[in-house]
Amino acid sequence: MSATEWYAHKSLGEGLFWIQERFYESGNRANIWLLRGSHQDVIIDTGLGLRSLPDYLNAKGLLGEESERKNPLLAIGTHVHFDHAGGLHQFQQVGVHRAEVDALANGDNFETVTWLSDREIAIFQIGERSRDVISLGDRQLTVLHMPGHSRGSICLHDREHKLLFSGDVVYDGAMIDWLPYSRVGDYVRSCERLVELVDGEQVEQVLPGHFNTFGAKRLHRLASDYISGAGACHKFATCAIKSIASLALRATNSSSAC
Repeated sequence: MSATEWYAHKSLGEGLFWIQERFYESGNRANIWLLRGSHQDVIIDTGLGLRSLPDYLNAKGLLGEESERKNPLLAIGTHVHFDHAGGLHQFQQVGVHRAEVDALANGDNFETVTWLSDREIAIFQIGERSRDVISLGDRQLTVLHMPGHSRGSICLHDREHKLLFSGDVVYDGAMIDWLPYSRVGDYVRSCERLVELVDGEQVEQVLPGHFNTFGAKRLHRLASDYISGAGACHKFATCAIKSIASLALRATNSSSAC
């Protein structure tokens, strides 16, 4: 199956494209976002990496004729879990949060929560962006470190257009806080920041890592509900589930490596 068959996209206007892996029928199927700027284009999350995403972008002309005059396409991982970061190695210029650089570069199956064996992981050189703002020329993306789901989870905030690319920090579904390096306390603080963004009228549309887009009102409800539900009982249950999930993940990767 070719890249043009594997992926599909939809234009949301103003240089924003929503890309998905058509034949990955799973709740883990991540959204891939392409945002075009006057001097820099950025791809936010890259899916599994089973087919060439750059080939698809070029075949469909999504980067436009002027792409050769721009800086190299920047690929940003909102975090390094396998469903979001699997295709990062296909790009020359890559950015992830510093907390997860080593896990990605070393093919750490535990932290990337992947079922692939080490020999199936592509080792590549990645860049780490320490700046708080990514300039696309006519658009600026502010990097917001939002740990909780993972220790290096980020959101990208287009302040001018009031867009929030949220990765797995928040989407319209149950928030997952029981994976390796997930922390409920961090998640609560990140959700408090999300509420502040809504209260400050800084977000109108959320473009999440999974499922459909939604607005500020829904973002406020999702974040507020998590905060109110993150009590002692929730923390105890999460700790128990995390222990089981971690054991299962280690066991799976150990058997795969044999």
